[in-house]
Amino acid sequence: MPRFLIFLALSLLFLAAPAARADEGRVTRIEPVLRQGELLLDADIDFTLSGELHEAARKGVPLYFTADLSIQYPRWWWFDETILSVSQTWRIQYNALTRQWRVGTGDLSLPATTLDEALDLVRHIRNWPLGDAGRFTPDQTYQGRLRLRLDTSRLARPFQVDALNSGTWSLTTPWKEFTFSISAATPRG
Repeated sequence: MPRFLIFLALSLLFLAAPAARADEGRVTRIEPVLRQGELLLDADIDFTLSGELHEAARKGVPLYFTADLSIQYPRWWWFDETILSVSQTWRIQYNALTRQWRVGTGDLSLPATTLDEALDLVRHIRNWPLGDAGRFTPDQTYQGRLRLRLDTSRLARPFQVDALNSGTWSLTTPWKEFTFSISAATPRG
């Protein structure tokens, strides 16, 4: 009988875990924008950091956030054709000597006065270049999906172990699906 009770208790814990993670965050707005023949993406993402992540960031541990984007063209006769599959990573880190937050993506690094200001650059993605609009056929409907995740694979090894053993280090929004098309009447030049 005690084994059954232990099994039942563990089962209830595993069932409750997804419900606790459901409010981690979500993508609230996605807007593909055509500007000077280039497809850009604007998106807003709503998420909050756990107390443990706040504390780690304040101690100088860099946090890496990665946005994953996939755009496909649906085909009825075969698998959907993947037109674009890209990721962009932001690094947020506190420098105790300068008492300044830095947000970096690629070669660009910007200063921020607070952690919330640094996170706003991740929460509000603006003008993410997705490539030439010529790779998209006018008046065709494309399906896309976007998510944001805390990229624990880029952390130092001791923090990766903590991330595996603790749910507070796992932050991933569910995929947000969207559709769009590029009008033939839209100027591309």
